[in-house]
Amino acid sequence: MSSLDEIVVVGAGAAGATTAETLRRQGYEGRLTLVGGEPHLPYDRPPLSKQVLAGRWEPDRIRLRGPEVYDRLGIDLRLGTPVARLDPADRAVELADGGRLRADAVVIATGVRPRTLPGTEGVTGVHVLRTLDDALALREALGEGRRLVVAGAGLLGTEAAVAARGLGADVTLVGGDPVPLLDLLGPQAAGLVAAAHRDLGLRFRRGRVSAVVGAGGMATGVLLSDGTHLPADVVLVATGSLPHTEWLAGSGVPVGDGVLCDDLGAARPGVWAAGDVANRPDPRTGRRRRWEHRTQATDQAVAVARNLLAGAGARPAAPLPYFWTDQHDLRIQVFGEIAGTDRCHLVEGSPAERKFTAVYCAQDRVRAAVAVNLPRAVQQLRPLVENEAVWTGTPAEAPAN
Repeated sequence: MSSLDEIVVVGAGAAGATTAETLRRQGYEGRLTLVGGEPHLPYDRPPLSKQVLAGRWEPDRIRLRGPEVYDRLGIDLRLGTPVARLDPADRAVELADGGRLRADAVVIATGVRPRTLPGTEGVTGVHVLRTLDDALALREALGEGRRLVVAGAGLLGTEAAVAARGLGADVTLVGGDPVPLLDLLGPQAAGLVAAAHRDLGLRFRRGRVSAVVGAGGMATGVLLSDGTHLPADVVLVATGSLPHTEWLAGSGVPVGDGVLCDDLGAARPGVWAAGDVANRPDPRTGRRRRWEHRTQATDQAVAVARNLLAGAGARPAAPLPYFWTDQHDLRIQVFGEIAGTDRCHLVEGSPAERKFTAVYCAQDRVRAAVAVNLPRAVQQLRPLVENEAVWTGTPAEAPAN
C-alpha cells in the first residue's frame, strides 16, 4: 500500500461514504479525503421521498454516521465543497473553492442530478427531489389543499405523491405507462399500488408533462403533450436523472452515460467509480448500464474499496439488483429484474390478500422475485434469482406482463 499514500473519494453520498469507511476497515492507513458538494454529513437518500417528505423524520435521523465516526476513522471530510475538475497530469482533484487535493487514487462517487423541464429555472413552485434541502423545501411548500402535480410516475414520483397526499395536498401523478411502476414491479404488485393510490384519493393521469405554466414567476399549472392543462400550485419534476460527470471533461476518464468502468470498478489507472455514476458491464446481459438503487451503491462501494487495495488480487463483483418501495401500506421488494420475463409464478399468498411473493421467469429460469408485505419470505427466493435457477415449483401461474 506504500504507493497509495493519498486517496480522494469525490461524492459524499452512500457510495462515497461507504468507500471511505471500507478503505479504513480494510486496513488503509494513508491520507483519506471525502469530498461532498452538500454541507450535510453523508446521509441516506431513500427516506427523502418517504419519511422526510412526509414529516415523520427529521434530518438527523438519516445520517449514515455521526461526526465522531469519521474522526475516529481519520477521514478528512470536505463538505459543502463542490468539485471543479480532475487534473489528469497530476492526478489531482480541483475544488470549486480553489482547493487542490493530490491523490494517488481517486474514487468517483458523484452520483446523479435530476432532469429538469426547460424554462423552469427560477420559477417558484417548481421542485426536484434529490437532496435533503430539496425534500425540506418541497415539504414546506405542501400542505392542506395545495395542488401538486408530479411529473413522472417512477419510484421517486410515486413515493413523493403518497407522502404529499398524507400532508393533505391535492395530488395528480402524471406518467407514461398505463399503470405506474408496471415494468419495475410486474402487473400484480403494480395493480395493488394503483389501488392504494386510488384509495388515498391520488389521481393518475397517463401522459407526459411538456411544460410548466406560470404567471409572475410562479407556477400555476402544467401542460401535457396532448394539450391538456392541469392547474397546480406546486410541481415536482421526477422524470429521471443524469450522471454528474461534467467536471471530468478533459480528464481522460471515459464517460458515456456515467463513468465507464471495467468489471472491477476501474475507469483508468488510479481512477475508480462507484454508485449511481458508475457505468459497468452487466454479467447477466453483457450490456453496460448504471444502477440507481441504494443497495447497489453500497455493494459497489465495498467492492471498489477492496479492489483498489487488492492490486493483482482484485476480483469482479456483480451484486444482485435489489430495491424496495413503500407505497402507503404496501412494502414491496424486488430482487433481479422483471423486464424481459414472460411468466409469473405465485409462491405464497395472493394479490387479493395484499400479501404475496412471486418469481418471474424467462424461459423457465428465475430472473426476479417480488414480495408484497412479506419482507422475510422474499429472502428465501433470492438464491433462485442469483443462480437463475430453473423453476420447478407448481404454484399458480400468471403472465408476467
